[in-house]
Amino acid sequence: MCIIRSPDELKKIYDGVSEASVAKVTASLTAEYRRMIEIAPFVAFATSGPEGLDCSPRGDRGSVVRVEDDKTLALPDWRGNNRIDSLLNIVRDPRVALMFLIPGSNTAIRVNGQAVISVDEALLQSFQMDGKHPRTVVLVTIDEVYFQCARAIMRADLWNPESFVDPKSLPTPGDLLKAAKADFDKETYDREWPARAAKTMW
Repeated sequence: MCIIRSPDELKKIYDGVSEASVAKVTASLTAEYRRMIEIAPFVAFATSGPEGLDCSPRGDRGSVVRVEDDKTLALPDWRGNNRIDSLLNIVRDPRVALMFLIPGSNTAIRVNGQAVISVDEALLQSFQMDGKHPRTVVLVTIDEVYFQCARAIMRADLWNPESFVDPKSLPTPGDLLKAAKADFDKETYDREWPARAAKTMW
């Protein structure tokens, strides 16, 4: 197997970067980037820590983040599994990357920056949803923002209902858990999960 070991070897394989690929990068939000981010209900949130990398899906009703200003995004940490992998990474390494997806659009928006975790009471209360509020809010300072080439989403045909996979053809969460822990009660977990999720969304 032939393995690439250096940047120079790699660059020989690919054509030069186009003007658009460089020009699209900005150090803060333009009005257009802000509009895209404010309408995105989903983001893949990547962090790095001593144990390695983590990429966490985050979603919300409406916008998944709130734009505080042209350099700052606020991401509420709603209910999850309490592993807090992303948060543990941030307090030790503030570097983060975000990729926003907008259902129906082939344009993904990417942000690289630095993050901190806030427990400011006024900030937490400002994100109140259904009478509840997040326990923490991640504040991201933008280093760079740009849009991603649409080819990946187009190749995946991501938003085409005709390409959707029937969930019944896939392993359930209970199946996945039982594969990792042989004595896990997958039937009970799968039966109770929808109601539990509905009650603990926020």
